[in-house]
Amino acid sequence: MTIKRLVLFLMTAVAILFTGSSLLSSWLEPQYQSRLELYQTDIILQALSGEASPNSQDSADVLQRTILGDKPLESAAKQYQEVRQEIAATLEKASKGEKEIPEQSFKEQEKLLGEVDLRLGVLQIQQGQKETAFKTWKTLQENKNIYTTLNETAVALTGIWSNPNVILPNAQELIQANLDGWFRFSAFEQLYKIQQREEKLAALRASQQVIAENALYKLTLIGIVPIFGFLIGLGLLIFVIAQRLMKGKNSLLAQNGEIGWATPWDVETILQVFIVGFFFVGQLLVPLSFQALIQSIPELRPTGNVRLQAVYVLVTYILVALGALGIMYFSLKPFFPLPEGWFRSRFQGRWFLWGIGGYCAALPIVTLVSLINQQIWQGQGGSNPLLQLVLESRDSTALVIFFFTAAIAAPLFEEILFRGFLLPSLTRYMSVSFAIAFSASLFAVAHLSLSEVLPLTSLGIVLGIVYTRSRNLLAPILVHSLWNSATLASLFIFGSGSQ
Repeated sequence: MTIKRLVLFLMTAVAILFTGSSLLSSWLEPQYQSRLELYQTDIILQALSGEASPNSQDSADVLQRTILGDKPLESAAKQYQEVRQEIAATLEKASKGEKEIPEQSFKEQEKLLGEVDLRLGVLQIQQGQKETAFKTWKTLQENKNIYTTLNETAVALTGIWSNPNVILPNAQELIQANLDGWFRFSAFEQLYKIQQREEKLAALRASQQVIAENALYKLTLIGIVPIFGFLIGLGLLIFVIAQRLMKGKNSLLAQNGEIGWATPWDVETILQVFIVGFFFVGQLLVPLSFQALIQSIPELRPTGNVRLQAVYVLVTYILVALGALGIMYFSLKPFFPLPEGWFRSRFQGRWFLWGIGGYCAALPIVTLVSLINQQIWQGQGGSNPLLQLVLESRDSTALVIFFFTAAIAAPLFEEILFRGFLLPSLTRYMSVSFAIAFSASLFAVAHLSLSEVLPLTSLGIVLGIVYTRSRNLLAPILVHSLWNSATLASLFIFGSGSQ
């Protein structure tokens, strides 16, 4: 064994240990899926608070029932109760030492529990369950680990719905600071009624009517567009599978299905690109160097500044991509000119149709896998931290930067590396089908979140099929970009719905 191979072997072992450790660590982290579901529930409640125009009462009622359901308040309360039980169970296990949770994550979960209790009480009040709501808020008041302002807000809410009413001097400030959306509207409506502030109450309801109409539009967009794509994708899957069964090797799905690539390099080159380029340079050297630079210049630290956070994420990602692709270039340079078909990216042909079709086909597949995945992980397993940043961002400039990172930079880099290089390289040692599955698995694992492994593997398989059949790297890049763009759009709509 040469020194180069020995070093590469040791680096591979370190990379495997690091990746395994990161995946295990993500096991202890909460997903953002529960938070996303609550955001959607909040938009439903926003839409519920409006009144239909007298001229369009029937159509408006039908639309509301279709989108919001027959019992939206009961459904929302159930959703919040389920999330509360998940959080409480996690915190209880952590307190008993049955489950290890990082301190920062533990504090975030405690705060989220307090926020959920505040909102759950409002939902219970609006369903006529006053005593149940008071018990919910009393539990929050007695929990000294929860943020003080949340405890005080629970006292304020109990007061304005008590009989006789008790209004704290800072009740309005507490409600403004610790509730938003429909929950803030409900609390302010009750407060203004007690105070007999008719002008304020009229202005509040007028403002809420506009918000409710906007929320209904958002729900229509969130619900109808994905469902439309889902149905198209389901129909497309049925068509290509039926065609494959009927036409066999002459079918669209079988096109180039078993034709590999002429690969002049061996597994040592593959490891060199991924272990040295993607892992050591991309995952360790670049991020650690960039973080050290940021720490040495306090003005550049992104803490608390969402625009700086967005720039930090983008610059880090570009440096990671350049480092990994640079190693790939120098690793493949001895084999130039490359055989026919490598990294083919031509604007001619049907790559656009493959991209659109691949995205639609991915919708039902990944959705089904995600539903199963949620049952497996039950709110744990970690998530991409970019999701929370986008979800909670209110800065349009930051959102544009996040969009560029996720919808343009990420698809270009990841498709060149995983579909453009890894998948074809593996066809030297295995069939195209196994190469698709193996490269998709590595693509999912590289995101370092256990909860994302199954959904991303299924997405990676679709991306691999699209690339091997179209033989044009632009097709999976388009699928990847559309997928990330749709995710970002949903996050933006969810986040804006709480305002």
